[in-house]
Amino acid sequence: MDLTALTRPELSDRLAALRDEHARLKGRGLRLDLTRGKPSAEQLALSEPLFGLLEPGDHTAQDGTDCRNYGGLHGLPELRAAFSAPLQVPVEQLVAFGNSSLELMYECVVDAVLFGVPGSPAPWPREGRTAMLCPVPGYDRHFGLCEKLGIEMIPVPMTESGPDLDEVERLVADERVKGIWCVPKYSNPTAVTYSPETVRRLAAMETAAPDFRVFWDNAYAVHGVQGPDEPLADILALSAQHGHPDRVFVFGSTSKITAAGSGVAFFGSSSANVSWLLGHLSKRTIGPDKLNQLRHARFLPDAPAVAAHMERHAAVLGPKFELVDTVLEKRLGGSGVASWTRPRGGYFVSLDVLDGCAARVVALAGDAGIALTPAGATFPYGADPRDRNIRLAPSFPTVEELRDAVEGLTLCVELAAVERLSADADGTR
Repeated sequence: MDLTALTRPELSDRLAALRDEHARLKGRGLRLDLTRGKPSAEQLALSEPLFGLLEPGDHTAQDGTDCRNYGGLHGLPELRAAFSAPLQVPVEQLVAFGNSSLELMYECVVDAVLFGVPGSPAPWPREGRTAMLCPVPGYDRHFGLCEKLGIEMIPVPMTESGPDLDEVERLVADERVKGIWCVPKYSNPTAVTYSPETVRRLAAMETAAPDFRVFWDNAYAVHGVQGPDEPLADILALSAQHGHPDRVFVFGSTSKITAAGSGVAFFGSSSANVSWLLGHLSKRTIGPDKLNQLRHARFLPDAPAVAAHMERHAAVLGPKFELVDTVLEKRLGGSGVASWTRPRGGYFVSLDVLDGCAARVVALAGDAGIALTPAGATFPYGADPRDRNIRLAPSFPTVEELRDAVEGLTLCVELAAVERLSADADGTR
């Protein structure tokens, strides 16, 4: 049913019916959560063998490192070798560190603010206000990091092939613009994989700031869920070819591969950038948890082992993404008030509702016991100018819980839309 084509009396009848249905939904006492992309218990169980791999006395890495002791800031070579190809970073230019890639992103931005990066004429703030480009909709934790450090965020629209590069190239002519956030594969939340041309232009473009950095958060490098894997061009190699070897900071982790809170994070870049980061890390730590790295290296000894493990994740996640699409299509297909992505990988579905309705949908769902990511979270400062985007995270609930949550969500989308359309028809908005 195309809700936008209903007459005023039809809207009034539909509104009354939807309000009754919403009241019944509230009466069910649901407690469901679609807020964050957490692995489910079933996914976490896939890595359970990881924790029993080290027997007493088994603590030596391939190069003879005693993993119980200090040192090894660069990370175990065998683990770096296993993730070199998935992250598209040469082994010697890849750092394996603690359990969080977000921690490494924060470290890099803080160090840039305090000291500058290789090629910086001065620490970032001393040259005036610092800004970063933020493709939208995007990852709220990137935005929170910038806001915490007082870095201005400039939204850039996402397209089906990545950020709008015409807009990016226009904006980087301003020397205040020091970087861009990118989730280049199965992007959060749109699931877009950057096209080869987008990657090439990011690598080759001229920027006014000599120390411009691409923060390449490749969080979903191996996280396909349906169909063949989507290839991603090698931005590190392309940047070097185009005369910008220090441009890219690559980040990745095993957070959605093994144990979300007990994994390993990675940083990859040019040799100069790696030396820069290790120099700063050495002032605050004697080394990472190498026993955890050794466990991971035994569990995932090479890139084929990583790929095989991720196929098991896909077997769990794929049906959940299919369920979301099926329910959304059944209830909202052809309604004229909603559109959504159909991801082939990653962790999210991006739902666009009628302009001006996202916050109302979230509130209606919350009243019915369905927790959603706050409206606006996928935009800098939490402000979606069209108030329409909602990020859905299908991974954590069971299939039964997910079905209830998405069916309830579709009711709230329809109710919010009919409220808005009725107000427009009555001239009360």
